[in-house]
Amino acid sequence: MLIDTYGRVATDLRVSLTDRCNLRCTYCMPEEGLQWLAKPDLLTDDEIVRLVRVAVTELGVTEVRFTGGEPLLRPGLVGIVERCAALTPRPRMSLTTNGIGLKRTAAALEAAGLDRVNVSLDTLRPDVFKTLTRRDRHQDVIDGMAAAREAGLTPVKINAVLMPGLNEDEAPDLLGWAMEQGYELRFIEQMPLDAQHGWKRDGMITAGDILESLRTRFELTPEGSDERGSAPAERWVVDGGPHTVGVIASVTRPFCRACDRTRLTADGQVRTCLFATEETDLRGALRSEASDAEIAGIWKKAMWGKKAGSGLDDPSFLQPERPMSAIGG
Repeated sequence: MLIDTYGRVATDLRVSLTDRCNLRCTYCMPEEGLQWLAKPDLLTDDEIVRLVRVAVTELGVTEVRFTGGEPLLRPGLVGIVERCAALTPRPRMSLTTNGIGLKRTAAALEAAGLDRVNVSLDTLRPDVFKTLTRRDRHQDVIDGMAAAREAGLTPVKINAVLMPGLNEDEAPDLLGWAMEQGYELRFIEQMPLDAQHGWKRDGMITAGDILESLRTRFELTPEGSDERGSAPAERWVVDGGPHTVGVIASVTRPFCRACDRTRLTADGQVRTCLFATEETDLRGALRSEASDAEIAGIWKKAMWGKKAGSGLDDPSFLQPERPMSAIGG
């Protein structure tokens, strides 16, 4: 069991499969991209599957989310999913993606055992998408989401970040469209995880701003804490149901007290929090022929030292050196 000194138990594993991405979102990385991890530094497919197996069979993990970077850029993705789906007990598996490659991979991922997907989509306007991502791929994302829905990777969830001066007015339109398409929409406050370290608390679009905008068109009723559990999104029922909308207020309403996550970077480091400044190396143990029990022990020790919160509400907060693409969202 991955328990910490505050009594929280991590049952949700986020696995970054690559730090590479085929978009250049302004709130994530510079236009020229980043210095990617060297191939020898990345975990191999076998190493990823082994660590997931240790997490599931030795440490009580029940949910596995594959992330990046952009996980669809990982050549062995389908095989990794298939092998993890064969574990006993079988974890529930999902994928966070920008959606560009979903049209060609959704059916294969579903057949391999993937349960559902989260797709990042910040705007319904192709010109704004191009400005935000520095790529003209808006229709590819729309088509990818439709392919995921048709393949049965449901519920398809949309992750949207609103940025001042670009798409801050789109919250009601995004929600209306998501309900029409049968997708679940979640807004995420912009977090200090950009490679440029340009994030500023002042001027960011907050959860309060998002809800105020949505209420200009929709009636929102809080779903309640009993339904939320350890989920990061606070959810509201829209116009009496059945649709809901979520807001992940990582900055203004941190949910650290109920956090149940452990994170594994693409180069085999355990992170106890997105905003952690320390990591624990599992890759070295793997390549030193450590046993499963030894690896589990290192992982347990790392999670035991998890801090009470992210520190975002502390004036002395320091942004992690590693950006979101390296950490895994």
